[in-house]
Parts: sequence; C-alpha cells; structure tokens
Amino acid sequence: MIFEAIPAAWQPLLDALRQSPILHELGQFLNGELAAGKTIYPPRSQWFSALAHVAPDQVKVVILGQDPYHGAGQAHGLSFSVPPGIKKPPSLNNIWKEIARDLGLTPPQDGSLTGWADQGVLLLNTVLTVEADCAASHAKRGWEVLTDEIIRQLALHESGIVFMLWGSHAQKKAALIDRSKHLVLESVHPSPLSAHRGFIGNGHFSSANRYLQEHRRPVIDWATS
Repeated sequence: MIFEAIPAAWQPLLDALRQSPILHELGQFLNGELAAGKTIYPPRSQWFSALAHVAPDQVKVVILGQDPYHGAGQAHGLSFSVPPGIKKPPSLNNIWKEIARDLGLTPPQDGSLTGWADQGVLLLNTVLTVEADCAASHAKRGWEVLTDEIIRQLALHESGIVFMLWGSHAQKKAALIDRSKHLVLESVHPSPLSAHRGFIGNGHFSSANRYLQEHRRPVIDWATS
C-alpha cells in the first residue's frame, strides 16, 4: 500500500523496499488509525507531494524537515511549507528572514513553497504523516526507513545536490551523504527556540546557488513561492 503510492519516477530508486515488511506494517498502522476515525495530516493524497513535484534526476536541493505540521489545514506534504491562505508558522517566518538577510529578497505573503519544489527543491520530512494536534505521533512507525533510503539513494546515484540539514535531527542524516559528491550545509533549526543561535546568518541560500552555479546547474529562484 505504501510502496505502490510512491510516485512512479521514484520507485526504481527505492526498489529495495518494494517487499519491505516495515512499510507493510506502516501501511497497516495508517489504515488502522484512519479506520479508528483519527485525523491524519496531510491528507492521504498529499503524503508523497514532495516526491510528486520533482523526479530524482531533477533534484538540486534537499531541505529536510522532521514531521508535518499537526494543525488543521497546515500540512500539504512539503517540509516547512503551508498552503496558500494559511498563516506562516514561526519556523517558516525565520526561513524567510534569513532569505531576506542573505539575498535581499522580500518575503511573500503566503507560505507555500511549491515554487521551490517545482524548481528541483525536495522538501522532504523524515516522517510523512502525523495525527492531528499530536506532534511526532507517527515517528518510529516506519517512515524513517523510507526517507533514509530516499536520501541514501539520491546521494549514491546523483551528484551536485545541496543538502540543507537544520537542527540535530536532520544533521544525523549527514552520515548517509557522500560529501565528495554533494554539498552538505548544516546549522541550527529555524525554530524560534534556536534560529538566533546560528540559523539567521547561515547564508545557506546564497551558498546553495553558488554551488549549483559552479556545477553548471540552474540556480533556485528563492523568491518564487
């Protein structure tokens, strides 16, 4: 149920997981939660939105989040992003503060990052679902096996990708990435609890574009939301 729902362009890269008992158990867990009447974010149709926006060979940047927003209407399958018309969460506001400082760009009114995704930014959470109002409720249920494999296979089969790892949770994934083939940018998380201890001022967005330019890849227009 889980593997079959992965966008077709990604399935060959993740073929080792096709018969994974862990993904089977994850599917059973999610079906059970829905059958019990629990609200899960994002909606089922958006669980794999991050992968649907960009094929593996089109990925230029990976921005790794933890798990989806757990408030009503916020999560739509892209890390840190919210749909148009939804108030920007504090972490996203801090991301835009750093972009404004780093690149001199004016933050947009809405918090959708689909414009980034459509340019080759993989906005991936390590856990792709969450129970309403219950942060990290679907952690350690199996999603991490899938998302670790996404990172591992991207790092193995592609080159010249920028991985932005913000906070200790994301930085643990650096072990999956060959730094001789890719750029790994690390800093504290953009959360209000830590953003002013190193996220604001990290220069990741200009650094990413310099690296892409050096590798003769189109840069990201960070102003496009």
